[in-house]
Amino acid sequence: MNSGWCHGERGGSRLKTLFVLVIVFALAFSAVKIVPIYVTNYQLQDSMQEEATYASVNRKTSDQIKTDLEKKLTDLGISVDPSTIQVTSYSGNVKISLEYTIPVDLTVYQLQLHFHPQADNTSL
Repeated sequence: MNSGWCHGERGGSRLKTLFVLVIVFALAFSAVKIVPIYVTNYQLQDSMQEEATYASVNRKTSDQIKTDLEKKLTDLGISVDPSTIQVTSYSGNVKISLEYTIPVDLTVYQLQLHFHPQADNTSL
């Protein structure tokens, strides 16, 4: 008599477990694809800040800063149109900015990550 009473609930916990596993797998898969892009952006931001901080000390022109930044972008594997790199230098103050978009293929969705890193040395 008791076996008939529980018969309608069989498999419910398996379905929940499968659903949770699918969600956890999707999150892990997305993290593996997205986190390295954010780490690369952080490395770029750090390089830009370093370049801006020491540009006036090293007496670099805007073109030299832009060339160094293009090399760093190539080293990091980021493809950017060089015309999007903005470097302004006036009275010892240097400002660097650029915009770029990285497409991420998540198999079921194409994610576009937009970045706009900026750096300056005005706090010196």
